[in-house]
Amino acid sequence: MLLGVDVGGTFTDAVAYDGRALHTVKVPSTPEDQSKGVLVAVETVLERAGATPAEVESFAHGMTVGTNALLTESGARTALVATRGFTDLLDVGRQNRPRLYHLCAPKATPLIADGLRIAATERVGADGVVEPLTDEELERLVAEARASSAESVAICLLFSYLHPAHERAIAERLRAELPELHVSASHEVLAQFREYERCSTTVIDAYLSPLLGRYLGRLGQATRERGLPEPTVMMSSGGVAPAAEAARAGAWSVLSGPAGGAIGAGLLAGLRGDGNALGFDMGGTSCDVCMVEGGRVRHTDSREVGGRVIQLPMVDVHTVGAGGGSIGWRDSGGALRVGPRSAGAEPGPACYGRGGSEPTVTDANLLLGYLDPGSELAGGVALDLDAAEDAVARLAAELGLEPLATAEGIVRVANQEMVRALRVVTVERGVDPREFVLLPFGGAGPMHAAAIAAELAITRILCPRASGVLSALGLLASDRRRDSARTVMLSGAQLTAERIADEVGSLRHSLGEGLADAESEVVYELRYRGQAFELPVEGDERPDPADLAERFAAEHERRYGYRDPEGAVDLVTIRLALIEPGPEVTPRAAAGGELGRSSRRARFAGEWREAAVLRGEPPAATEVEGPCVFELPEATLVLPPGWLARVDETRTIAAERARR
Repeated sequence: MLLGVDVGGTFTDAVAYDGRALHTVKVPSTPEDQSKGVLVAVETVLERAGATPAEVESFAHGMTVGTNALLTESGARTALVATRGFTDLLDVGRQNRPRLYHLCAPKATPLIADGLRIAATERVGADGVVEPLTDEELERLVAEARASSAESVAICLLFSYLHPAHERAIAERLRAELPELHVSASHEVLAQFREYERCSTTVIDAYLSPLLGRYLGRLGQATRERGLPEPTVMMSSGGVAPAAEAARAGAWSVLSGPAGGAIGAGLLAGLRGDGNALGFDMGGTSCDVCMVEGGRVRHTDSREVGGRVIQLPMVDVHTVGAGGGSIGWRDSGGALRVGPRSAGAEPGPACYGRGGSEPTVTDANLLLGYLDPGSELAGGVALDLDAAEDAVARLAAELGLEPLATAEGIVRVANQEMVRALRVVTVERGVDPREFVLLPFGGAGPMHAAAIAAELAITRILCPRASGVLSALGLLASDRRRDSARTVMLSGAQLTAERIADEVGSLRHSLGEGLADAESEVVYELRYRGQAFELPVEGDERPDPADLAERFAAEHERRYGYRDPEGAVDLVTIRLALIEPGPEVTPRAAAGGELGRSSRRARFAGEWREAAVLRGEPPAATEVEGPCVFELPEATLVLPPGWLARVDETRTIAAERARR
């Protein structure tokens, strides 16, 4: 039995796979302690599968602990040790702004308070030590760290990615004399150039690691008491790692939850199509989108979370604040807005009947007939139509609109936020979304899929049976993976096959033991001399430099339209991943009950239409024309007129829109 559990802002999803069929469940999240919801989900899904904890072979977990702590600034009290004169690096940052002409846009507050910035009297340059680090200075730094009452310390010295001796000495002394203190050293977290990004990543690692350590410690203790295996944790790179390893490296799991969904989308796209899909994960709090090509999710080496840079390998997921619990509101100019504020799990949308009074996307969907007021949602949530009507009516009065028009407006505005996110990962990168299938998942994703597909001129939708819990499915099918990277700055006579192989071998050694039989994935980042940014090129562990240069030139021409035959090529950074393939999973649903058929009124294009409703797990060969609603166990798929849906042997619903 393989087990995957993913924690979202509103619901916690669990999937159990016994080698033949999937068993799924969705329960409310417990924001005060996510591990409580995880354990409820585990117990419920094992009961549904008729299994005991002893039968579970592996338990993979995706979480939002780090993400939430970063967004709400609730991590550990952290100090920063930096080279004297550079302790304000996080305040200085970069000159680039999210909005070019908004000169006064506020920056994210630095995670290190002024009184917790410790200046180290030492200096290392590109060619080695400029000012030595004395033993007296080490003692002073330890004393300052002790006096700061910090729970964690980040160390980021100049040029430590090339010459880490000073940074290593400080880290060793702090760990020896203050063993209760968590220490993150930049040469261990991110041995790459670009000082600001290295410092930001190291600080985030130190800020989150104590929190993750406590959470994963509680979860590990609880799983051992119940006879479950030690959980592995989804990392931002799209692979799982042992919980103890994840607890020591907080920055590596910030995108733990979204990464599981992206891997699940890649799995489904590869099993049911040509592997090219746009993954679209809409939960209760946010929407995550990604692009899958040939069954593989795109990766990136940097992104911002809450306005703070993390420069580590991670799946390329773009997130917007548009989920089922996103709240509709009137802005100062009188316009209807939706999100990013969410009703979350507590109190939730008004229609959940838990004390929520503000109108959300879920409330609007209920008023438009896409949800059945007489049925429960996954997790046993009963819907209160009157509460939803009251909440939407109050916003309608503020806007001077009818309640029904307001509900339609809430859904349209939320859809546009998600369309914008999908355009970021496609159109803005020169990719035509019409060449991809839309793969919606998350509890709310399939409900909005047809409208979003129409906006992007996409004609095909794939909605798997497990769409409501696809992130949890991605977890249990994930590879084991470790990543590392190093800036090497090789050019000219230094750029030889032997030197490259030595650097790759050193990276492999730094990743430690445990994945001896793993496959390697090496990426070389190159640029023409004088350029400011690099292009990634895949290769083996001992590449021919001339071949690397040629592949770089070809990629440069593909990306920018030209190559420079006379330009010198620099190898800037080498990235290495060791990957142990995960289990093969064929997501066939467990045998379900009878399919219920009925109909109800739902609103499409401003008109009420009678829509066919199929409740339960539709068997293979089922075929339905829109307007129709598939009420799956953990999600709802809504198809307007003009769509035709067919169910294949894996219970995946493949819908196509008639071409005009």
